[in-house]
Amino acid sequence: MTAEALLEVRSLTKRFAGLCAVDGVSFSVGGGRVHAVIGPNGAGKTTLFNLITGFESPTAGEVRFDGRAVTGLPPHRLAALGVGRTFQTPQICADLTALENVMLGAHLRLRRNPVAAMLRLGGIVPRDRALRDKAADLLAFVGIPGSGDLPGRGMAYGDLKRLEIARALAAEPRLLCLDEPAAGLNPRETRDLDDLIRRIADSGVTVMLVEHDMRLVMSLSQHIVVLNYGRKIAEGAPDEVERDAEVLSAYLGAHV
Repeated sequence: MTAEALLEVRSLTKRFAGLCAVDGVSFSVGGGRVHAVIGPNGAGKTTLFNLITGFESPTAGEVRFDGRAVTGLPPHRLAALGVGRTFQTPQICADLTALENVMLGAHLRLRRNPVAAMLRLGGIVPRDRALRDKAADLLAFVGIPGSGDLPGRGMAYGDLKRLEIARALAAEPRLLCLDEPAAGLNPRETRDLDDLIRRIADSGVTVMLVEHDMRLVMSLSQHIVVLNYGRKIAEGAPDEVERDAEVLSAYLGAHV
């Protein structure tokens, strides 16, 4: 593992019956940058994310985070280590308010004392107040201030996407994996998302995204991995990837 790599994927493979969804993929993710995983539908991008974030166990290969082997760890263990994620379709608690959803994301960072919590003893009340303040700050950071009391089921789709990012940030991740964050957004919302991801990266959180919006990918990313039929076919800076003959042929559909 290179000294500067926060995440390393080594020969990662996932087979479902006769289908090899991820086929021997290897790459490294350096800290403090924006990385992207791209490829056509069915290329294995979300399966790769699921393997990295513990929602699937690999058939073979290894995942290392911050120098530690984390292959096959469940999502809550990885989240505690600093790996956060969002989903293609926002996974929020519809009956909780926006503020409560974000507060929920911070539970991994809290020391629990059930008796003290039940009786509201010691520092529980000040801690809860600080947690609410932090959640409100994160809502403002992602661009939905003043919506903290609105139930999740009453929020617009674009706001739900940003709410899920706020909840992931509440767990204080070092690596944030965003699965198709621009899916379903209009052009204005996509521009706002571009700005938000830049601010997240500027705050010191490493971002890795799966995304089909190539304009967004090329604008944001310093490093891109391209998958096709589960294999890595290219890797590098945006200008290198967009000139790659195999990418042009397999992903963009050009005849080269």
